[in-house]
Amino acid sequence: MNTTLLFIIVAALLIFLIIYRSSVGEQTYKYLKVQGGKLYSKVAPYTYKEIRKKIKDLGQDYTVQQYIGQVLLFAAGGGIITYLYFYNIIVSIIYAVVAVTVVPYINYLRCKRLYSEFVFEQIQVYTTNVIMEFATTQSFVKALEGVYSSGVLEDPVKEDVKAMIDMAYENGTINQSLEYMNEKYDYYMVRNMHQLFLQITNEGSKDASESLENMSQDIDMLVENVYRDRLDRAAFYKKFITFGLILYLMIGLVQIMLGDTYHQMLDLWYVNLLLHLIVIINSYFLLAGTKYYNENVGAE
Repeated sequence: MNTTLLFIIVAALLIFLIIYRSSVGEQTYKYLKVQGGKLYSKVAPYTYKEIRKKIKDLGQDYTVQQYIGQVLLFAAGGGIITYLYFYNIIVSIIYAVVAVTVVPYINYLRCKRLYSEFVFEQIQVYTTNVIMEFATTQSFVKALEGVYSSGVLEDPVKEDVKAMIDMAYENGTINQSLEYMNEKYDYYMVRNMHQLFLQITNEGSKDASESLENMSQDIDMLVENVYRDRLDRAAFYKKFITFGLILYLMIGLVQIMLGDTYHQMLDLWYVNLLLHLIVIINSYFLLAGTKYYNENVGAE
């Protein structure tokens, strides 16, 4: 009777975990995806090595102490949680080692997110300053040169602006320069601004001040929404992770209900299988949620 009861409880816990993660959890990911919109990761096809170097230059990379702290935290968390499931030190050590191997991947995702946020901020600076420079020079190329020489941009955007200037002088038109930037930084505010400048250049508009002002206001509103969304996503992600960690501890309720019988049932292979599935499935969805949060960062 006790064996049957334990099997039913653990199986119910596993089914609840799968149903919750595939329904409510799926809505969570859809929320993150919808809020994310355009992917930061589309811009600047840099390798991870170059991304990591930029994060170090920005002073946002983890220190050695922080890396060690992460390793210890994941090892302790994986070992302690699984020991409370199986009461087997060997199994706990295996899970602890597996948990530590996740640390580099999570840091990789974090670096990509930080780099994407940095690029978006640079694109904001690029569009805003080009509009201001154009209002004075009435020349798109001169506006690019003014922004490039002002020192407000950093690589890789600064390097790409220089490439735009070179293309414009080489071809005698701005068309190829705009196509180059639109392809590399696929943001609405970039495309819309370039389209506006293309119209002004081709149609020879005498007074584009109102259009430029409207464009500048649109960019300001977009940036405000992006930063607000970033805060909302961070808060939501914390709740998501917290609930996922609580799900690990639901097995404690089963142990309270069964008492010493729980330890006896651990000798049954199918009970162990169900417990392993609970740990693995919850870990998978936590990692998938982390991937969504760090990769699908909303720009527009």
